[in-house]
Amino acid sequence: MPYRSLQLGLSGEIARRYADEWTVAITDVTPLAREIHTLLREGEPDTAARLLPEERPYPAGDELLAHLRP
Repeated sequence: MPYRSLQLGLSGEIARRYADEWTVAITDVTPLAREIHTLLREGEPDTAARLLPEERPYPAGDELLAHLRP
């Protein structure tokens, strides 16, 4: 894929709040993933790509981003 993702580990109070307060919905996307997989196996990558959810950049300000840049 031509993009990167970030995975963060949470623990303690933050993990509890994430699970109990900040998570407002969980959606099972298994059927969608299977449909996309089938389309890719059938040689239909453009059709499969149109089914992917929209990805939006995280709204981080320049000050925060400055700490992440080498």
